[in-house]
Amino acid sequence: MAFSLQKPRMHTRSLVVRATGKVRRLLADRFGRRTMSIEMPVPIISFTFDDAPRTAFSTGREILTQFGARATYFVSLGILDAETEVGKIASVGDLARAVDEGSELGCHTFDHLDAWHASSTTFMASVVRNREALRRILPDARFTTFAYPKSGAKLSIKSALGNTFICCRGGGQATNEDSADLNLLKACFVDRRTGVDIEFIRTLVDYNAARRGWLILATHDVATDPSPYGCTPEFLEAIVQYASRSGALLLPVGEACARLLSSNSPEPRPDPTG
Repeated sequence: MAFSLQKPRMHTRSLVVRATGKVRRLLADRFGRRTMSIEMPVPIISFTFDDAPRTAFSTGREILTQFGARATYFVSLGILDAETEVGKIASVGDLARAVDEGSELGCHTFDHLDAWHASSTTFMASVVRNREALRRILPDARFTTFAYPKSGAKLSIKSALGNTFICCRGGGQATNEDSADLNLLKACFVDRRTGVDIEFIRTLVDYNAARRGWLILATHDVATDPSPYGCTPEFLEAIVQYASRSGALLLPVGEACARLLSSNSPEPRPDPTG
């Protein structure tokens, strides 16, 4: 009898969690927006790697370089050199080489915090700590872009981040077309967890080209046996090759955003060096 009573409680708890998640996503999507028109003669595609595992800086970088592309690596400097579920995280040397080669480092909080489960004060303190750590290890580098770790945006944090970075990337498995919310840019995750295949990506790339939009692709590790959050080298190469043939500009997130900002007159940009 006790077991039969427990199951409804667990089911109810699961429903509450799902409902809370939907409400949080809806609030973050609808409010705290900083809108920018997307008006470009050609489409844009950006490749991003979250957490910055070492394979993203080695295998991932080599694949992108073949097609003249550079990446944005969203890094949590508090986990550098650590062993994680996406593999070994990059070293300071990996970050320095990426910057020297023209790739971008973006902020992912120092502690890889989940916005849904951290207070705004704790979360923003981790953002500041990540910025200060970057200045210590790479004095000439700056974070101008951000990506939400784990669950995604929470409205109070989204609004605070909008005053700190020129743009912030989320998810959504979609492209940015006609206009974009700079505080919560859409992106498509390319990994085992989402289960997207090459046909889905080709369709999305073609749609982005037709709409002259901004498609941001995201993954983590790049390995023969990737984590649920990563992809294989063969899959990434097929994607980058197709993207390069689509006529899109292949740009890091910060450069893409700067081009789009220069082509229209959005709301005032924050100063990311503050």
